[in-house]
Amino acid sequence: MTEQYVLDLREIDRAQVAVAGGKGAHLGALSRIEGVRVPDGFCVTTDAFRRAMAEVPSIEAELDRLSRVDPEDRDAIRTLSARIRRTVEEAAVPDDIAASVTRSLARLGEDAACAVRSSATAEDLPTASFAGQQDTYLNVVGAPEILRHISRCWASLFTERAVTYRRRNGIGHRTVHMAVVVQRMVFPQAAGILFTADPVTGNRKVATVDAGFGLGEALVSGLVNPDVFTVRDGQVVARTIAAKERAVHALPGGGTHQVEIDPRRQEQPALTDEQAVRLVRLGRRIEAHFGRPQDIEWCLLDDDFRIVQSRPITTLFPVPETGDRENHVYVSVGHQQMMTDAMKPLGHSMWRLTAMAPMHEAGGRLFVDVTRRLASPASRAGLLDLMGRGDPLVRDALETILERGDFIPSLPDTSPAGPPAGGAPAPIETDPAIVTELIERSEVSVAALRREIRTKNGPELFDFLLEAFEEHKRVLGDPLSMQAIMAGMEATWWLNDKLGEWLGEKNAADTLTLSAPGNITSEMGLGLLDVADVIRPHPRVVAFLQGVEDDDFLDRLAKLPGGSEARDAIEAYLDRYGMRCAGEIDITRPRWRERPSTLVPAILDNVRNFEPGAARRRFEQGSQEARRKEQDVLARLRALPDGDRKADETKRMIDRVRTFIGYREYPKYGIVSRYLLYKQALLEEAERLVRAGVLAAREDVFYLTFQEFHDAVRSRRVDAGLVRQRKEAFRSYQALTPPRVLTSDGEALNGAYRREDVPAGALIGLAVSAGTVEGRARVVLDMARADLEAGDILITAYTDPSWSPLFVGIAGLVTEVGGLMTHGAVIAREYGLPAVVGVDRATRLIRDGQRIRVHGSDGYVEILP
Repeated sequence: MTEQYVLDLREIDRAQVAVAGGKGAHLGALSRIEGVRVPDGFCVTTDAFRRAMAEVPSIEAELDRLSRVDPEDRDAIRTLSARIRRTVEEAAVPDDIAASVTRSLARLGEDAACAVRSSATAEDLPTASFAGQQDTYLNVVGAPEILRHISRCWASLFTERAVTYRRRNGIGHRTVHMAVVVQRMVFPQAAGILFTADPVTGNRKVATVDAGFGLGEALVSGLVNPDVFTVRDGQVVARTIAAKERAVHALPGGGTHQVEIDPRRQEQPALTDEQAVRLVRLGRRIEAHFGRPQDIEWCLLDDDFRIVQSRPITTLFPVPETGDRENHVYVSVGHQQMMTDAMKPLGHSMWRLTAMAPMHEAGGRLFVDVTRRLASPASRAGLLDLMGRGDPLVRDALETILERGDFIPSLPDTSPAGPPAGGAPAPIETDPAIVTELIERSEVSVAALRREIRTKNGPELFDFLLEAFEEHKRVLGDPLSMQAIMAGMEATWWLNDKLGEWLGEKNAADTLTLSAPGNITSEMGLGLLDVADVIRPHPRVVAFLQGVEDDDFLDRLAKLPGGSEARDAIEAYLDRYGMRCAGEIDITRPRWRERPSTLVPAILDNVRNFEPGAARRRFEQGSQEARRKEQDVLARLRALPDGDRKADETKRMIDRVRTFIGYREYPKYGIVSRYLLYKQALLEEAERLVRAGVLAAREDVFYLTFQEFHDAVRSRRVDAGLVRQRKEAFRSYQALTPPRVLTSDGEALNGAYRREDVPAGALIGLAVSAGTVEGRARVVLDMARADLEAGDILITAYTDPSWSPLFVGIAGLVTEVGGLMTHGAVIAREYGLPAVVGVDRATRLIRDGQRIRVHGSDGYVEILP
C-alpha cells in the first residue's frame, strides 16, 4: 500500500483514526456534516510520523528504556521523555514529507497563518480523552515554521504527562502514533467551549457554553473566567457574565499575545442569548452525528460559528438503554450490594439472570428502575422509607428529583387497600429452628447443584444453568427466608427507635446484637483467627508465608515442619469460604479458592496481632457484653412508668433480633456458593473453546454476556473484535464512579446529609455501629495488600463479606459506600467496631497513617492534628 503523508481534511472520515489520529479523524468527520463549518486544512498522517521516526535510529532504544520505567517514578519519566522530545525536535523532517506539506500549504496560501495541532491515535476516542496531553500552536506563518512545529507536535507524544497517562492506562508507547493537523487560522471575535451535556451533573438535556473574547486559548489556559450560558430546550435558562480583563489575540508576524480589554467591554457578554442557542443547536447536530455527548471548541467570526475541535465527553456516566422516550429514575444496585466497581459483561449478565428484580446495565454497573414506585403515592412512601433506612443519601437523591415536580408524573393510586403486592411479609414466630431449616434447605439445593452440574457440558450445560437459575431464584425468594430477614431488620429498627424514645439511647441494637449466633460472615472472620492459631507455633511456616507471591503455595507449604497442619487448616477454611472474594457479585472475579494468596496477608496479621484462642474469646466477650447491655436496658425500663410492659416488649424484641439478625448474611453466602459452581463449569467450557481455537484466552469469555457465551458454544465462533471492544469499554468504565441515583436524562445524583450538628471540618457519614474510637487510619483499596496493626482504623471504598477477616483486627471502620443493613455495617456491629459509612471520598480525604477519631454513634469522622 502506498504511504500517504498528507491528506486534505475533507478526504478523512472518523474511521481513519489510525491514519489521522483522533483529532484529525473527528475534524474530517465534522467537515462532512451539513451546516458545520470547519476551517480548511490538511493532516500530516501517521505514515509521515513513522517515516520520520525511522530516520532517528536511537529512538527505539529510548522507547525500550521508557517502557521499563515504573509509572510512579516521575523523575525517571521526566528525564527520559525530555531526551526523546529533544531528539525528535532536532531531527530534520524528511525531504519528501516536507515537499508534501509545502504543496498543501500552497493551496491554503503561501503566507496563510495556520494552527498546527497534534492528533494522536489514542486521542479523542469514545473511551479515553487525552485532552491537553499533546500540543497546539496558533498563528504559525510560513513553511519553515510550520515544518518546525510539526516536529514539535510529533515530540509532544512524549511529554511527561502523556507518557505517564499511557503507562497508567496500559497503553504501549509504540502503539500510539502522531498525526498533525494544519488548519487555516480563524481570528474570532469570541471563542470558547460547548458541552452538549452538563459536565457536572451529566444531564444530557442541558448544554453549557463557555465563552470569552478573542482566541479560545485565554479560556483553555485559565487566563480569564468565561461567560457561562446554560441552555435547555432551546432557551438560555441561566447565564453568568464574567469580568473578562484580558484576551489572547494573534500577532501580525505569527504567534499570539495577551491584550487588555477595554474596561467598558469587560462585563459585556461574549455572546448574545440568540447566538448561544444557535451554537447549541449546531452542537446537537454534531452530537447526533457522533452518537454521544461532545466537548466542542468553537470560534465566532462575523456572527458565524466555526468548529475547530470536537471530542467525546468521557467523564459522563452512561445511561441505561430503554428504547422509549419516557423519564426514568434508576437506583444503583452496587451501592446496595457494597460493590461499586465495574463488572465485566458475563458478570453483570449473570447477576441479572439470577436476581429477583429486573435490572438495567450502564457503565458496567447495574441499576433498578424505581420510576413507577416513585410515581404511585401507594408505593412512594414505602420505597423512600426503605431506601432511607438503608442509605439516607439515596433517599435524599430521590427526594431531590421528586421536589422538582416535573420529572416524574404522579400516577393515580389504583392499588387496593392494605399492603401493596410484594410488601412486608407476614410476621413469624421467634424460633431458632426456622433459621436451622432455612440453612438446611439452602445446603440441600447447593448439594444438588454440585452433583448435577458435573455431568453437563456444551450447549446442554447452558440449558441446565438456565434451569438452575430458576432454582437459585426460588431459594432466594423463599417466603420464609424473606420473613426471617425482615424479622431481624424490623427488630433492629424497633429497638433503636423505642430505646431511643424511652431511654435516650442511640443505636442500642448495636450492642444488643454483639456475637449474635449463626452469622456466617462474622464466623468467617473468626475462622481465620483459628487458622492463624494453627500456623503461629511454626516459625518456618510463618517465614514461608511472608514470601508467598503465587497461588500454588499450598503444596510447597506441606513440605515444611508444621506445614501439613497449616495446609490442612487453610484448605478447610477454603472448603467453607473459598467461594468468596472482593466484588463477589461479579462471577468473573477470582475467588479465594482460585487465588488463596489473597488471604495470606490477613492470616499473617492475625498471627502477629493475636494470642491463641482469640476467636473463642472474641465471641464470648461479645456475648457477655450483649447480655450485660440487655440486663441494663431492661432494669432501666422497669423503673419507668408502665415499665414492665416496655421491658417485656423489649425482651421479646431482643430475643427476636438475636434469633434472626445473623441469618441476614446467609442468603448471600448461598448465592456465592452457587456462583463458584457455575463458574467452575463455565471455565471448563471456556477451556474447550481455547483448545478448539475459538478463543484466544479462557478469560475472554468474561467479556461476553451469558447468552453470547451460549451462542459461542453452539456456533463454535467468537467475534474477536467484539471481545477487544468490550475490553476497551471495561477499562473506560473502571475510571467512572457510579452515582447512587441516575436519571434517563443522564443526571447523576448522590444525595446530601443536610446536617449541621457536626464539628467544622468533620467528614459526614451514616452512623451504623456505636462507639467512638481514635487510631491510625489505614487506607486499604485491595484486601490482598492490607497491612494492619491492632488498633488501626480501616478506611476503604466498600466492604462486602470478603473483607470480614480484616474486621477482627481493627478498631474502627470508615467506608465511602454503605447503609445501615449492608454487610460492613452488620459485621461491624457484630464485632463491636465503631463504624461510619457513606463518607464521600473518604479514601482521598483521609491520608494513610493520619490519626482520626470515628464517631460511630453520631455518624462523622474527625481528622486529628
